[in-house]
This record gives sequence, C-alpha cells and structure tokens, in this order.
Amino acid sequence: MASTDQAIPDAKRGNWVDTKAPLWLQPYLRLARIDRPIGWWLLVLPCWWSTAMAADVAGSAYPDPLLMVLFLIGSVAMRGAGSTYNDIADRKLDQKVERTRNRPVASGAVSVKAALLFCGLQCLVGLGVLLSLNGFSIVLGFCSMLPVLAYPFMKRITSWPQAVLGLAFSWGALMGWAAVFGSLAAPALCLYAAAIFWTMGYDTVYAIQDIEDDVLAGIRSTALLFGKATPIAVGGFYLVTIAFLGTALFLAQLGVIAGLAWVIFAFHLAWQVKRIDISDGKGALAIFRSNRDAGLILLVGLALDAAVRHFGV
Repeated sequence: MASTDQAIPDAKRGNWVDTKAPLWLQPYLRLARIDRPIGWWLLVLPCWWSTAMAADVAGSAYPDPLLMVLFLIGSVAMRGAGSTYNDIADRKLDQKVERTRNRPVASGAVSVKAALLFCGLQCLVGLGVLLSLNGFSIVLGFCSMLPVLAYPFMKRITSWPQAVLGLAFSWGALMGWAAVFGSLAAPALCLYAAAIFWTMGYDTVYAIQDIEDDVLAGIRSTALLFGKATPIAVGGFYLVTIAFLGTALFLAQLGVIAGLAWVIFAFHLAWQVKRIDISDGKGALAIFRSNRDAGLILLVGLALDAAVRHFGV
C-alpha cells in the first residue's frame, strides 16, 4: 500500500510515487521532486539544446548520445539535490504556504539531518557525471554552484528570485557546448541568455499559484511584483527569449529546420501568454508544465537540422 496523505498539491494525481513507491521511500522521492518530473525536464532541455546545436555546428549527424544520457542523469540528480537544499533552507517559509506545507522537511516527514545526507548523495551522482566531461566543462560546472546556492535566499531579499533561478537553471545551455568543444562561444552565450529569460517567464507563471500565500508569508516573486501586469511581463521575458535564441541560431549558422523550430517555439510561448490568468492557479500550473513540450519542439528541430545538413538532404 502507498500513502498519499503527504502528497504535494502541484504533483499530478495518481503518480507512481504516491501509488506504487514503498512508504519509507515516498518522502525522499518527493524531496527529490521525482513526483514532479517537469523540474528536471526544464533543467535538462537547455543542456540538450546546447548539445544539439554544438553537434550541428560540428557537422555531426546527431547529438552525442552519451552526452545526452549523462546530462539527463545529472539533471535528475542535481534537480533533486537543489530541491532538497531549497526545502531545507525554506522549511519555515514552506509551513506558511498552502502549496508547500506538505513538503517532507516542512512537514517533518524527513529530518533536516536526513535531508542533508540525501542531498549529499544526490550531489555525488551529479559529481560523477561532471567528472566524466572534459576539464573545461568540469570547471564550468562547478561555477554553476554560485547561483544554485544563492537562489533559495533570494525570495527573502528581492522581487526577482526568478532571475537568479534563471542563472542557475539555464547553466546547461553552456555545458552542452562546452562538453563538445571544450570552450565557449557566442552562440552558446546567446543560448544561455535565451534560457535565462525563458526560465524567468515560466517561473513567473508558476509563481501565480502562490500570490496570496506569498503576501502573508513575506515571500517575494515577479508574479507578486507585476500583479495584473504579469501577462505583459511574461510576454516581455518570452520576447527577449526569442530574440536571444534567434541570435544564437544565426551566429551558429544553423539551417532552415532549426529556424522553423524557432518559429514554432515562439508561437508556443505566445500561446502561453494569451492563456495567462492571474486568478487561475491551476491554469498557471498547466501553462508552466507546457514548457516541456515547447522545449522538446526546439530540441527536435535542432537535432533534425543537424541530420539534414550532415547527410545533405
């Protein structure tokens, strides 16, 4: 039997963690956000974009499968570690917010000591992935810890925690390119900038769910900052995303299929903005989750562009 009395509101109902996982393991899986895979999807997608773009530039027929798998493993592990660290730092704030009060550390299902140990184990997995890359990528990967460690505290001191999350969550846009070439170049930097603003946009949408509770708890966010103008703000973030992404594709001299994927990706973001309603938390969560599909559209376009250009179709 499985228990769902500690299920998290923004996890999909009936997920395997709540219904199939052993009772003793459920709090740790929730702590790592395994019941909410959208987090690692959004973390791994910039890694995959960058790897696919680098493959296209290098003349490969497809992104390196080993790198794609390594980035997936690393993203799941580091998303879990980051979430565990975040829950430890935010345990008192989480108790004040309806959506987060059932989180394992805030609810007492997992002790702070056990959570720290679990965080360390996940970091070891991420470290193993990082050490399998080239030296430049290893150093670059360690640099990502600066925004990662700072992020949980930003919501206490600034209305722009989404910007810091963007710096951390988008780091893979640099890592994929670095893993292929052992260096960075303008296309990768522009892709990183695009991913930052993409993250700021979708996390502002995500924060719509907590506006009322955040006021009571003293938590800051861009959704709370912009209020009724949130759809306009998200539209602005997404517009900058598209501009930087287009610049990255242009500088990398990618082909027509990549350009078509860019257009479809842009339309998807515009569709999201049109649907935003700051009074509809459930709708905001659905819009937020749809970014996985938007990111996969772009990834498929980049991979197909590499294959077509390689084989001269």
